[in-house]
Amino acid sequence: MRIFDIIDRKKNGNTLTDEEIRFFVQSVVDGTASNEQIGAMLMAIVLRGMDEWETEVLTMAMAESGDRIDLSSIDGIKVDKHSTGGVGDKTTLILVPLVASLGIPVAKFSGRGLGLTGGTIDKLASIPDMHTNLSEDQFISQIQQIGCAIATTGKNLDPCDKKLYAIRDVTATVDCIPLIASSIMSKKIASGSDAVVLDVKCGRGAFMKDLKGAKKLAELCVKIGKKAGLRMSAVISDMNEPLGNAVGNSLEVCEALDLLRGKGQKDLKTLTMCLASHMVLLAGKAENTKDAEQMLQASLDDGRALRKFREMIRHQGAKDITEDPDLLPKARFRGVVTSEHDGYVSGLDAARIGHAANVLGAGRLKKEDSIDYSAGVYLYKKAGDYVKKGDELLCLYSKSKDAIMDAEDDIRKAYTFSDTKPETGNIILEEKF
Repeated sequence: MRIFDIIDRKKNGNTLTDEEIRFFVQSVVDGTASNEQIGAMLMAIVLRGMDEWETEVLTMAMAESGDRIDLSSIDGIKVDKHSTGGVGDKTTLILVPLVASLGIPVAKFSGRGLGLTGGTIDKLASIPDMHTNLSEDQFISQIQQIGCAIATTGKNLDPCDKKLYAIRDVTATVDCIPLIASSIMSKKIASGSDAVVLDVKCGRGAFMKDLKGAKKLAELCVKIGKKAGLRMSAVISDMNEPLGNAVGNSLEVCEALDLLRGKGQKDLKTLTMCLASHMVLLAGKAENTKDAEQMLQASLDDGRALRKFREMIRHQGAKDITEDPDLLPKARFRGVVTSEHDGYVSGLDAARIGHAANVLGAGRLKKEDSIDYSAGVYLYKKAGDYVKKGDELLCLYSKSKDAIMDAEDDIRKAYTFSDTKPETGNIILEEKF
């Protein structure tokens, strides 16, 4: 069997066999397939597609390409959550301690940000002395002791996906549903949890720009997960504008703390409570979403969720920012952008806001780029808000005055205005069980 022949068969629209798919995955991992051959195979998949069965085989082969985490020593149904990536998405920081405060073990592996997508590990890295590079034994021990942990994935967890993703990123093969689904679900299967809730983003600031594609991806991931023996559900959420008001690492940590204290923006709380209630349902701790949300709200009201967050970061070596948020990095410079219009904000482009945050230093365009943890954008006005000329729209934060000037030149284009108040939709577009 040769990689060349497998590429040729997919190029001509054939359904690949189980043996061919597994041979391709093994060739990626052991290095016998060149980057050129891998890129050609990925493009063939993009152009010719993969049916549901092929995608399932690819997913399982990728999940089995390296280590698999064994969480069986942890009592109870272990739950996890995955987001397809968005601007201002800090839900993991909130829902992990929130769900764990109900006695449900939460085993969360997260990654760093790339492009417009912020990474949970980068947000946690803005907390002084926070350790996220936990060994498997440390990860499991922490969950056994306090019920939750957020950590980077092991070096040999799903090595095929690591190689494929790097090549997809430079060969214009990222936006392909079978490749996205296999990438997501292979990591989730290998990570060892019993139940997974997916947050599939849809809109200008997401991989999936339209609802049709987002639904297709969500349905495929749920099917693959269930066939692998996982409890699954998915939420499709709006990512046309940023989630919450803060975009940038330390800024988002502060906003997450606000919600854990019972404050916070409506869209952020709505999505967080929805995802968390799905996790509670999958764990068998509630019979319906209404009961689950009541349990979660009680934890926010009596402070259990905030205390669990404090316990988690202390366990991972961090200073207690719940008592002293001033320990978080503070930007040297700030710049306020004001409105040049009277009227209603009719739209706020998440992609432009995400790009501006990167210009300020909050994100990375290449994996080796460094991050300014104090940098970012704080939104004062979002879609549906009325503004007068001169009103503050947002504030820019950075260690570089030049970066603020560069971001300010472009960020005004993120806003659109109208004379009449626009209809603002729900952050939750669909839920799939």
